[in-house]
Amino acid sequence: MSLLALNPIAFNLGGLEIHWYGIIIAMGALVGVIMAMSEAKKRGIDPDNILDLVLWGVPIGLVGARLYYVVFELPFYLANPGEIIKIWHGGIAIYGGLIAAAIVLYVLCKKRGISVWLMLDIAAPSVLLGQIVGRWGNFMNQEAFGAKTSLSFLQSIHLPHFVIEQMYINGAYRQPTFLYESFFNLIGLIIILAIRHRKQLLKQGEVFLSYLIWYPAVRFFVEGMRTDSLYIMPGIRVSQVLSVVLFVAAISILIYRRRNVFKLPWYVEAK
Repeated sequence: MSLLALNPIAFNLGGLEIHWYGIIIAMGALVGVIMAMSEAKKRGIDPDNILDLVLWGVPIGLVGARLYYVVFELPFYLANPGEIIKIWHGGIAIYGGLIAAAIVLYVLCKKRGISVWLMLDIAAPSVLLGQIVGRWGNFMNQEAFGAKTSLSFLQSIHLPHFVIEQMYINGAYRQPTFLYESFFNLIGLIIILAIRHRKQLLKQGEVFLSYLIWYPAVRFFVEGMRTDSLYIMPGIRVSQVLSVVLFVAAISILIYRRRNVFKLPWYVEAK
């Protein structure tokens, strides 16, 4: 670790260490919730439903994200059960959180008579924003990095000095894969936000499906550069397999709905 690395602990509160990771995640979640509530109101959905989704979805999603990681690192956690709850040591799998949160969203929509597709459309950009911001929590923890690289390479892609210094890990400079994922997802978010309100362009469900195409594509390539991946078996990364499945499934569903489901409402017409 570089002596100039940023401190992952923001401050101490009554002996409790407050980590930048948690602060950054919370900030991303807050902005995402505000964005989703605003969009829900435009689409004729009571914004309180977004708050209820967050109230249940965030803690359950966090548990899902942790369980997903623990399952694929089970030998370590069986030997060190006390580490299971120590999420501040790292070990949060985004896909696990998304799966758990999606289940919460489905149950909430069914109970309240809300279109699942429409709620997914509203939530997707906020989730992507959370992922963009959340990667900077990994940056503060010096995790989710890639293979060894050179100082000259990092300088050649015009990274700020503080990012370069933070990428000096275990005696070597590393590929800032957290940054690659954050950056390319930001491009995806800008595209989705730019097109979702265009009339007669996207049907209900297609904002979400656009996210489900973009994010797995980015994650597949970035995951291949990381050195801390979870593996199904040697050489086969869990996140890359799931990324391919989601990418293919999203495209297939989009095509099927367009060809076979008649009278799909336009997203912008939802009231």
